[in-house]
Amino acid sequence: MKLTGKQYGIILSDAATAILHLSLLPDIMFLLNGLGYIGLLGAYLLPIPFFQQRHTLVWWALAGYTALTILLWVVMGDKTFVAGTSSAIGYYAKAVELVLLGFLWADKKS
Repeated sequence: MKLTGKQYGIILSDAATAILHLSLLPDIMFLLNGLGYIGLLGAYLLPIPFFQQRHTLVWWALAGYTALTILLWVVMGDKTFVAGTSSAIGYYAKAVELVLLGFLWADKKS
């Protein structure tokens, strides 16, 4: 399987988002969120027939998961920004998640 530039962008932004969430361990909510990003990335790109046959559904799941993560941060997240602290990670993660949504949109199959 040959990856496109858009798919490399999805991999990098998804991995960055997962790492940012996993860096907030031991909080179980962030652990599960990071693992969710990793699992959905695998479902989206790995050549597993079950997921590739449902590629559009997996695209919607990953895009929806990303949008839901952003929305939940807006509703429940720590909005204080102090550079170099865990409160700033929310802003960094949301920036990368917006980039991820952009790459997903560019990779969307009509």
